[in-house]
Amino acid sequence: MALYNFKRIQPVPPANDFLDIVLSKTQRKTPTVIHKNYKIGRIRQFYMRKVKFTQDSFEEKLKAMLEEFPKLDDIHPFYSDLMNVLYDKDHYKIALGQINTARHLIDQVAKEYVRLLKFGDSLYRCKQLKKAALGRMATIMKRQKDSLVYLEQVRQHLARLPSIDPNTRTLLICGYPNVGKSSFMNKITRADVDVQPYAFTTKSLFVGHMDYRYLRWQVIDTPGILDHPLEQMNTIEMQSVTALAHLRACIMFFMDLSEQCGYSVKDQITLYQNVKPLFVNKPTFIVINKIDVTRPEDLPEDEQIMLKEIAERDGAQIVQLSCHTDEGVIDVRNTACDKLLAARVDFKLKGNKINEVINKIHLAEPIARDDIPRTPFIPEQVKGRPLYDMKDPKRRKLERDLEAEGGGPGVFSVDLKKKYLLKNDEWKYDAIPEIIDGKNIIDFVDPDIAEKLDALEREEQKLEAEGYYDSAEEMVDSEEEETKRLAEIIKEKKKLIIQAHRAKKMMKNRPVMPRTVITKSVEEMEEQLETDDMDVDYPPSSPQASRSISVARSKSAVRDRSIAGLADTKQQKETEKQKKLSQRKSNLLAKVGESDRSIKVKRPKHLFSSKMTNGKKDWR
Repeated sequence: MALYNFKRIQPVPPANDFLDIVLSKTQRKTPTVIHKNYKIGRIRQFYMRKVKFTQDSFEEKLKAMLEEFPKLDDIHPFYSDLMNVLYDKDHYKIALGQINTARHLIDQVAKEYVRLLKFGDSLYRCKQLKKAALGRMATIMKRQKDSLVYLEQVRQHLARLPSIDPNTRTLLICGYPNVGKSSFMNKITRADVDVQPYAFTTKSLFVGHMDYRYLRWQVIDTPGILDHPLEQMNTIEMQSVTALAHLRACIMFFMDLSEQCGYSVKDQITLYQNVKPLFVNKPTFIVINKIDVTRPEDLPEDEQIMLKEIAERDGAQIVQLSCHTDEGVIDVRNTACDKLLAARVDFKLKGNKINEVINKIHLAEPIARDDIPRTPFIPEQVKGRPLYDMKDPKRRKLERDLEAEGGGPGVFSVDLKKKYLLKNDEWKYDAIPEIIDGKNIIDFVDPDIAEKLDALEREEQKLEAEGYYDSAEEMVDSEEEETKRLAEIIKEKKKLIIQAHRAKKMMKNRPVMPRTVITKSVEEMEEQLETDDMDVDYPPSSPQASRSISVARSKSAVRDRSIAGLADTKQQKETEKQKKLSQRKSNLLAKVGESDRSIKVKRPKHLFSSKMTNGKKDWR
């Protein structure tokens, strides 16, 4: 993985916090109560679940830690060597190996105790096995205390490292301390590297970005390098050496000819000779800084000869600049970028991938159809036109001059019609016809429309003044009256249709009187009929008689009555009936008068009437 995102690595907790996280999660996510009616099989499953869940939690945490930390064999060599310089590759691998070993040991402990829990014969035995399993897991994690602390320190330092893309366009700045490397980087990028007048102000790699030719470039400022063997270099210097060795970039070796950095020109040339093997197959520039103080021409002849030999022998290009006065800064940047782009193109052309790309590209070149020369056509008036000179008062006027005369930007309006090529120049400013549906709108425009509108308005004002619109009578013609009459007839018919439909629907879907409205019993109905002088005796074989008998028998009050008692009750009812009839007759006679005493009360024909025939009732 070329560009590794070290900031996404999760924090590594200490051993005690690690245990608290896992055990509290086990307590929250698993059951905690065992009831007294649980069977031994369920108790075993209860504690086996706790042991397995704890092992899964350890597995999840440790596996995520191992996956997030970069593997030195899988990442770019630049990152691999940089981590070796900063953290010691062996120590780093040992720490990750111990975490991986602890993960496997916890898995083995969990499997062993789960197997023992299957044979637990009591609640106490299962609980003790669970306790022993979690205790051994905790002991294993406590032994990894130092590894966890070391990995957390590595994570914090990795998160502070700059994001460097080893494969993008890169300018790599190197040289002795205090020669102006950070000042140059601040000039050409948006970075803000600390600049101080003493050595080793920059103690780590700094990255800045800039744009050139619509491309994004990264500029890396490296710490200063001293001229001593590789084995004696410290961590700060080794970071620069690692970047020089592994990044495919344009090398910019800075030199201070004024020797204000504290190192002589010969020492700086010697340092260049020593680190030159790291510049192989990379575009290299020797950047002479602080030319506002000392230029190469001001050096002694022997030092000038040494610089020229380096440039001729190694193919390095010498450029000059001054970060104090900004002289040559942009030129040096552009030159380095152009050379790096050319080197990258040459490198890609030498590779194998270029063949696959070239096979897909076809460059079409036009072929001459005959031998006739076809020279470009230039009008004669253009050939004879004098050159434009801003200082010439008789120069031809451009649109810019017309704009200035016409009021300037925002006021001047460009005349787009003055160069129309028409048969008659007088037609240039004619109104362009508007065509809709193949017809010209101007053909339908009345030129006297304004006069006619004024005449109409005057007529209306005159009518208003005469009171023509003051009458409130409604003017209705015969057709409108007929329409209203027909509308009323239609409304009435529509109402009748709706009412008939509702009545039909009501009779069809629901009873006239719901049964819930009927609250009177059969006895109350019989009494009402007797009050109205209507006979309510039923034949013995009729369902009404059998129903009255069954109802009477069902009542506890008349269950033990004898036949004589029933007869007395019936005789009593007849007596009361005769009294009511006589009372009613007397009331009617009093109303009608003495002359109408012969009036008799007739019974309805549709009710039963009985006569005695041979000692039996004849129902009619």
